[in-house]
Amino acid sequence: MLASIVIRTLNEAEYLDDLLDMIARQQTPGLEYETVLIDSGSTDGTVEIARKHGCRITTISKQEFSFGRSLNRGCEFAHGGILVFISGHCVPVDEMWLQRLCQPLIDGQVSYTYGRQVGDDGNYFSERRIFAKYFPEACAIPQEGFFCNNANSAVLRSAWNTHHFDEELTGLEDMALAKLLVADGHKVGYVADAPVFHHHTETWAKIRRRFEREALALQQIMPEVHLSRWDVLRYILSSVWFDWRSAARHHNLRAHWYDILRYRIAQYVGSYMGNNDHRRLSQRHKERFFYPSAYESDAENEWLKPHRRSSSHESKQPAGKG
Repeated sequence: MLASIVIRTLNEAEYLDDLLDMIARQQTPGLEYETVLIDSGSTDGTVEIARKHGCRITTISKQEFSFGRSLNRGCEFAHGGILVFISGHCVPVDEMWLQRLCQPLIDGQVSYTYGRQVGDDGNYFSERRIFAKYFPEACAIPQEGFFCNNANSAVLRSAWNTHHFDEELTGLEDMALAKLLVADGHKVGYVADAPVFHHHTETWAKIRRRFEREALALQQIMPEVHLSRWDVLRYILSSVWFDWRSAARHHNLRAHWYDILRYRIAQYVGSYMGNNDHRRLSQRHKERFFYPSAYESDAENEWLKPHRRSSSHESKQPAGKG
């Protein structure tokens, strides 16, 4: 069976070389694979790195771009019966990532899988806590519900053919597709032993904007979810308190107390703004959410401990939740 690894990129040169090196090292007995890049206007050498590694490359313009449309174009361009998605700033932890992520699809257990995500010292402390919450160390194949995350996932082409990614959502196109598939009787599986390092180096404005566009999308996927100002205050206070306690137990509260506070404020203020924005998106809003680089100005676990930046020349097994 052929798996197509689809990578959606915009200026991902910093980690793309490591990602493609690790893809080349994958051990996949009985599974062939190709690597497809869909780029939306990189200017930092991303496309040149992809060419060096022999990727098949296609593009989408800024005017056409949305998160779902970009993935749909990549899937159409790909040849595989399994469609694998990984962010351009994620790097597989080991050489068995691809086989383990795809195996539940090959075995017919589920139609959509997603793998574990962990951070290192390049991630904010609070983000590593979020990874620990949503990507624990235990597999769930199949899982309950339709949570999914395309930073590290795979879906059967036959399932994608029945429901493409929503091209109008400002984010969470993975959860939207998973919800449709589950409603049709398909199953989603969480593969904890297919982990990736997920690197985020965002400004505070970009963090707020990311949570805002995801909350805006969640309003369309789960309109019953409402976030009040009182909720925001409670969530900021409680999450900051728990993060501070966790950092203190790991003996690095002094280094992280301020970025914890700012991260959680950006997270919940952005979520509130997106949750309460019911207006129809104007073109300016679409460009802001779909093409954020144009607005550049504007639980306890082992992975909360200090880690060096991962590279394609190192391969570590996760030691705890992430």
